[in-house]
Amino acid sequence: MAITSANQLELLQTAEAVAREKMIDPGLVVEAMEESLARAAKSRYGSEMDIRVSIDRKTGKATFTRVRSVVADEDLENYQAEMTVEQAKQYMEDPQVGDTFVEEVPPVEMGRIAAQSAKQVILQKVREAERDRQYEEFKDRAGTIINGLVKREEFGNVIVDVGAGEAILRRNEKIGRESYRPNDRIRCYIKDVRREPRGPQIFLSRTAPEFMAELFKMEVPEIYDGIIEIKAVARDPGSRAKIAVISYDGSIDPVGACVGMRGSRVQAVVNELQGEKIDIIPWNEDQPTFLVNALQPAEVTKVVLDEEAGKIEVVVPEEQLSLAIGRRGQNVRLASQLTALDIDIMTEEEESARRQKEFEARTALFMETLDLDEFFAQLLVSEGFTNLEEVGYVELDELLVIDGVDEGTAEELQARARDYLEAQAKAAIDAARSLGAEDSLIDFDGLTPQMVEALAKDGILNLEDFATCADWELAGGWTTDGGERVKDDGILEPFGMSLEEAQDMVMTARVLLGWVDPAELEPEASEEEVDGDEAEEEGAGA
Repeated sequence: MAITSANQLELLQTAEAVAREKMIDPGLVVEAMEESLARAAKSRYGSEMDIRVSIDRKTGKATFTRVRSVVADEDLENYQAEMTVEQAKQYMEDPQVGDTFVEEVPPVEMGRIAAQSAKQVILQKVREAERDRQYEEFKDRAGTIINGLVKREEFGNVIVDVGAGEAILRRNEKIGRESYRPNDRIRCYIKDVRREPRGPQIFLSRTAPEFMAELFKMEVPEIYDGIIEIKAVARDPGSRAKIAVISYDGSIDPVGACVGMRGSRVQAVVNELQGEKIDIIPWNEDQPTFLVNALQPAEVTKVVLDEEAGKIEVVVPEEQLSLAIGRRGQNVRLASQLTALDIDIMTEEEESARRQKEFEARTALFMETLDLDEFFAQLLVSEGFTNLEEVGYVELDELLVIDGVDEGTAEELQARARDYLEAQAKAAIDAARSLGAEDSLIDFDGLTPQMVEALAKDGILNLEDFATCADWELAGGWTTDGGERVKDDGILEPFGMSLEEAQDMVMTARVLLGWVDPAELEPEASEEEVDGDEAEEEGAGA
């Protein structure tokens, strides 16, 4: 087929038809045609030539040109696409290195193979443009709900037609044992959109907590308007869920607004989630109060919060224990996810027994270490003293409030406690030195003698060893093994060290050793501060 004999407008008509069908820019199709024609021309004139094709966007006329660049004599490599300054003088006036000479060449006759190659180039370019369009369309829709039609099911994964492409709902993202047939309507949450070599991949979910939040946003106008905010969501997909809400308008009840008239709003969400039971809970900034709400319908007697450890103890009546825990631990697990706290539930009897055991253990500690009788030791425990450090280094006035304790007795108690603690510290340091601990570790600020001994027993003998430790090795942590969370015990975990404290100490050790530049640890100035500084400089310059 000769280009000159073809209807020139046919090229533009074809480009527009393809662009309309694939919903892409016609200019991209024309560019693909230009590239395919240029490739066909190179097969006719020679692959080393720089042949370019330009199609007029109005008339459809294809113009074939040959481009040659002017290079220095020593840089001449391709005689078909390059020429020296001397050679260029016969085509150009005063040629310079870097100039280009463009001349029109006759259109080519496209044989069967060239035409097939051109077709492949056009198809490839169109496919790439279509993929780019799909990605651009869906990348900003991640985190929203989309409606689609089921096309087919492959190995438990559902392929969904979402209009401008296909998306996948994986088997583990379906609720329970949901099954779908072709052409079924389906509503899903767009969890992720990725650009991959085979095209954009759109991953859907019906089990994500965000899916429930978005459904409530669609059903409850107050949430959409920002009057009510969803603070947290926890789900056991297909079975039960808890959602925490707060109202920024004192006249609107957040729970009632989400439930709706006769439960109409929440029922619409329940129906979409295959009958998943939903507990709507009022959010509270006070964590213990929020937890009491989250454990509904169980009644809570007492809550003890340990903020440093991120744990919370909940005491419930014996008859409420099974309700608080829920079937297979479901209720307490969802409450834990909702509050982001580790929850330890116990009955009143268990809590009483534990407190009695702690009382007896602390009494025995004071009797043994301070050489006290049982009654006096019990007095100390009853006043809230839990360890020797508190007795030895507390303000003297706090000991004087105990019945029967005068100033002389209080000073004697503190002296005994400090003597015992110092003896323990000396014994720990001696033990650490016998294991090979060096002064760089012993003198490191923040480590007690007992901590140094524990580190030495684990083979950490100097500051260099300590600086190579990970924070979880010191403070402990959790890892996932085979889908189950496994506890990793930290060397200094028995001493109450948190992950944040471990991170700070390890980083301090690295700074002392010169491994880390302290300037790198300083937070960068905020944009407001930078803008303010620039404004001051401009004002000073003016």
